[in-house]
Amino acid sequence: MANKSSDTLFQLIHSLQKAEKRHFKLYVKRNSSNADLKIIHLFDAIDKLEEYNETIVLKRLPEISKQQLPNLKAYLYKQILAALRLLKTHESLDLQLTEQIDYAHILYKKGLFKQALALIDKAKHTARVNQKFTFLLPAIALEKRIESLHITRSSETRAEDLSKESLEISAHIHYTSVLSNLSLQLYAWYIKYGHSLKEEDEHTVIEFMKQNLPADVWKQTGFYERLYLYQSYTWYHFIRQNFTLYYKYAQKWVDLFNEEPSRKRIETGHFIKGLHYLVNSHFVNHQIEKSAQVLEQFEAFAATERVQSNENFTIQAFLYIAQAKINHYFMTGEFDKGVQMIRGMEEKLGQYSSVIDRHRVLVLNYKFATLKFGTGDYSGAIDYLMKIINDESDLRYDLQSYARILHLFAHVELGNQDLVKHLAKSVYRFMQQLKNLTVVEEELVKFLRNKVELKGKEFKAELEALHARIKAYEKNRFETRAFAYFDIISWLEARINNTTMSEVITKKYRQHLQQVAEQKKQPKLVA
Repeated sequence: MANKSSDTLFQLIHSLQKAEKRHFKLYVKRNSSNADLKIIHLFDAIDKLEEYNETIVLKRLPEISKQQLPNLKAYLYKQILAALRLLKTHESLDLQLTEQIDYAHILYKKGLFKQALALIDKAKHTARVNQKFTFLLPAIALEKRIESLHITRSSETRAEDLSKESLEISAHIHYTSVLSNLSLQLYAWYIKYGHSLKEEDEHTVIEFMKQNLPADVWKQTGFYERLYLYQSYTWYHFIRQNFTLYYKYAQKWVDLFNEEPSRKRIETGHFIKGLHYLVNSHFVNHQIEKSAQVLEQFEAFAATERVQSNENFTIQAFLYIAQAKINHYFMTGEFDKGVQMIRGMEEKLGQYSSVIDRHRVLVLNYKFATLKFGTGDYSGAIDYLMKIINDESDLRYDLQSYARILHLFAHVELGNQDLVKHLAKSVYRFMQQLKNLTVVEEELVKFLRNKVELKGKEFKAELEALHARIKAYEKNRFETRAFAYFDIISWLEARINNTTMSEVITKKYRQHLQQVAEQKKQPKLVA
């Protein structure tokens, strides 16, 4: 069911699984009071709603007045979170560490200093083993307080040891913080602007990287320092459209987890995202077999209990795997198979609408449009493209630009030449205002403005000339966006040869498979 309500309590209740709802009620009933019984009734009433409606809630619960409702809702929200924390602590190392430090505080306030210090030592050991350095600081702070205010008969060097430990932990946290900030800033850069389209754009990104990357960063050996370093370089090279190095650092990201498999459970979200970028790096490099191999590994991990038991991970894996599957069909020309997936994907998008970010929805709408276009359903493609063109969010100017270009090509296929010529002018102005026009895109828009009305052999000759001009830019690093968003070369070849895009791409894929098979047959040279 699509959750369209903005009421936070409604959203929380409707996010709960059956086991979580059962646990919550048991948790409340252990120490029940009149107020607690009321919140259970309120919980049940909201759980039965398809959308939040305060009037219906009050009508179903006459024992609750309108004045009482806000306080009861706040109390219910707090109790649900408390119950979930109790239920989920064993699944989260972060919650376990927080719990141990909280218990140490309780023991300290009871005057049980030795017990508090023993629990702190246990928490610190767990945090160190798992490099959860941010949890070490509050543990050490409490330990310092106990040691400075009370006689604990600790070792004579304890004060000096704690000082050194604090400095060491602070250094780890500093590098982790700087690198995680850098990764996040580069990600935000891409979400807003997309790829660098010329040397001026690239220079800005290069200078940003130089200014924000610590000089001795490559000496760091900690898991989190390396994780955020590889993430930063993955985004850095993706923005610059250096797809070879994009693949290299995406692979390093995933390899980091394979070197320390226990991290896959502790930092599941980061591992899922690493798999996403690795499979995507094979797509942009047109490595079909490698893309399929990583996708298979991705689906196997998505089926594990760790992912399936956590709705956040389930949604994340669904989105990335859906995108990877569509990309695979783009490379093989199997647009029909991709279209068959759209309905199921849309149902999932509706189900998770309240927790899926707008950017991801825009990307999938564009993917759906290209699938429809590839099957010849140009009207269907236009429907999805209009969702992007009419979107008012300040996201992905590059996606907005290509949605407009593909929209023009769909109208070309529908024979709406007059409309195309009119729309091409506004698209050209839109992209010029954004300073977002590559050479290839400018060639395409000029063609649509000036040549689209031609007929027969004359039109075919212009298509062939456009194909030759664009083909010359296929290996140009700053022009790769045009070929990644839409296989314009295959579309032109289909129009020139009076066939379909699917047939053109499928033929190329079969030729590729044949070449791979022939290479495998060749004897390997022995050094």
